[in-house]
Amino acid sequence: MKLIIAIVNRDDANAVTQNLSKNGFSSTRLSTTGGFLLAGNVTLLIGVQDDQVQAVIDLIHHSSHSRKQLVPALTEMSYGFMPVMPVEVTVGGATVFVLDVERFERL
Repeated sequence: MKLIIAIVNRDDANAVTQNLSKNGFSSTRLSTTGGFLLAGNVTLLIGVQDDQVQAVIDLIHHSSHSRKQLVPALTEMSYGFMPVMPVEVTVGGATVFVLDVERFERL
């Protein structure tokens, strides 16, 4: 058995969870924050059999997309932070971890 931990952008989270559910996979959804922009993310916990890992990763991949976003760059001045020209960064997509599960019980 494996535990898949998928961190997806908040904008893609509903599509990912719906796609997983339609294909028979249950997930636990946690609201999280992090990354370069300290943006809202969703962390999904998905328990699957070893032979189902690639199917789940494919579903996540098809439902989460990278996109470009302009964010203001900040520069520190003697009296505080001052915004300068916006910088284009890539956001979205998913980060996926696959862990071995030593023991699983449904209580």
